[in-house]
Amino acid sequence: MKVYTKAELNEYSLSLTYDDISLIPHEVSEIKSRSEVRTDTKFLNRKMNVPVVSSPMDTVTGIDMAKTLKEMGCIGILNRFDSSLDTFLNYPKTENTIDAVSVGLYTEEDILEKLAELGVIVCIDTANASNREVLNMCESVKKKFNVKTIVGNIAHGATLKDLVNAGADAVRIGIGGGSVCTTSVQTGIGIGQVSSVLDVFLTRERENLKIELIADGGIKSPGDVAKALALGADVVMLGRMLAGTKETPGEVIKYSDQLWKKYRGSASFGVKMKSEFIEGEETMVPYKGTVRNVINTISDGLKSALSYMNCKNLQDLRKIDAFTILSNSSYIERLPKK
Repeated sequence: MKVYTKAELNEYSLSLTYDDISLIPHEVSEIKSRSEVRTDTKFLNRKMNVPVVSSPMDTVTGIDMAKTLKEMGCIGILNRFDSSLDTFLNYPKTENTIDAVSVGLYTEEDILEKLAELGVIVCIDTANASNREVLNMCESVKKKFNVKTIVGNIAHGATLKDLVNAGADAVRIGIGGGSVCTTSVQTGIGIGQVSSVLDVFLTRERENLKIELIADGGIKSPGDVAKALALGADVVMLGRMLAGTKETPGEVIKYSDQLWKKYRGSASFGVKMKSEFIEGEETMVPYKGTVRNVINTISDGLKSALSYMNCKNLQDLRKIDAFTILSNSSYIERLPKK
């Protein structure tokens, strides 16, 4: 079995995703228990207890989700598709309970000015950050308002320097990897999330660029969170893992004696509400209860990963340079059997 470094994994002949790789404990761990390790970090000058950022999808992050995540030491990016943004702008008392807000490519300047006054992170929520209009908007927002700015999404590091030059403070990495995203099917665009994160991370290191990295899409479990961080991501962005929780927008629906909540992609018909090119789907996910349970599960899984890898904190985890590639049978062998 070959043990791959990040550089070697990036040169692998096929595009890889989280199910294709595994971390390798390659030294004796000195950590006695999970209580000895730390999962706190800093992202865009915000202190975080767990490196989780919620996706600005209309069925994931409303005001309740953003407030609860901040209370837990995570970041919720308020979606721009319904009344959440209006509510936030009209009730400034929420200023201290919400970190982050998403905006569209053509958001009015008075809204951007208000967001700057409130001191929140601005996420320019587009599907393709490697676009001149996106770069122009990022540059304008930074020059006029000097706020922390996230742009997205990119699939590799070829345009990373352009984003940095436009003033982006962080970038969302991943095109087509979301569970309700059909971009790759509809357009033929996108590569596996492991390959995406690695290429952008190694580009940042090679060119000494100052920008923070968000692994966005394809994360299904706490183990995937650990893999994404070990590959070089600063934080992970979650959609489906948070979907279906009490704090997500929308009603709980009872069907076939089970409880469900709606989950849909940002480019789905339910969001656009018009018959144009659709790059997202709608579905129902089981009701999960409070999001605090999900974040606690992620935290526990991440702490276990750190203890296995003899890492005392996330900084140590990001230094890991030992990965293996799994065969399909090897991956299946690791799944719980009923």
